[in-house]
Amino acid sequence: MASTGGPKSKTRQSPPDEIPEGEGADLSLEDEDHQGETLPVAYSPAENAGETGLVPTDPLKRYLAEIRNAPVLSAEQEQSLAKRMHEQGDVNAAKLLVSANLKNVVRIAYEYRSMYHNLLDLIQEGNIGLMKAVSKFDPTKGVRLGYYASWWIRSYILKYLLDNFRLVRIGTSQAQKKLFYHLMREKQRLEAQGITAGPALLAHNLQVKEKDVIEMEQRLLAPGAETSLDAPVGKDSSNGMNLLQTLFDPGESADQILEKEEWLGILEREIPVFTSTLNDKERMVLAARLLSEDPKTLQEVADEFGLTRERVRQIESKLIEKLKKRLEPYLK
Repeated sequence: MASTGGPKSKTRQSPPDEIPEGEGADLSLEDEDHQGETLPVAYSPAENAGETGLVPTDPLKRYLAEIRNAPVLSAEQEQSLAKRMHEQGDVNAAKLLVSANLKNVVRIAYEYRSMYHNLLDLIQEGNIGLMKAVSKFDPTKGVRLGYYASWWIRSYILKYLLDNFRLVRIGTSQAQKKLFYHLMREKQRLEAQGITAGPALLAHNLQVKEKDVIEMEQRLLAPGAETSLDAPVGKDSSNGMNLLQTLFDPGESADQILEKEEWLGILEREIPVFTSTLNDKERMVLAARLLSEDPKTLQEVADEFGLTRERVRQIESKLIEKLKKRLEPYLK
């Protein structure tokens, strides 16, 4: 419905600071001239009620049928209701203002239908934004509620999309928020000018890191890419195998790591005491063969200490037996 009452005022009531940064900025909005437009054709209720008066069973069609006859307010009526709401705390006036803008919520939510599978969820979130807008609406600013509410509606929908876009949520930094809102639009703008919109150029234009652009492109171009760990493996699910059973960590388990750390602690305490009980030849063989990270061969040790290869082997065998006996209490 077109606004009445003379030219539009240049004074605009913009969203207050309560909207998180990035959620209401630089967005194309519905203006008051769009008030009263018909709902998107693809979601208009079928000639549903007929003589029976029944509404469709589809939840979305049913909701659209319910708001189809929502009141359309003139600028004067809107101003009067807003004043009653603020000055007298009139709840019914607030309800009328909300009801008159429910179609605007649907129209905005419809723009994001390709980004989320359940349009009703987006409408519900937009309705919350609408109620917030009504509570904050200042009729003295000379702007229609439909225009002002669009900021809040869109902000709530975008915040919901960002929080629920993927099953596994990735951290939502300010850079990621900026990319979520603007990346595809900037990419389309560059491509329309015949410019290849690579990650480096997009990162420069949006003032973010290139790796953030690459990550967000992957998120936007592959929505719903997560797979449940309980999902069956292969086309034949009769084998009872799921994805979780096929996953394994090639590294050491937590138990193995803990056991290794305990043994290292024991050796750090016991080896110095054990070494003090050995003679010179045994200490030399222990250091060169058993404690070295790069053990020498039997022949190398024999040549270095003037022993035969067989003698070095015998000393090493005795050392191992002595060490086992020393550590025996810890093996029980």
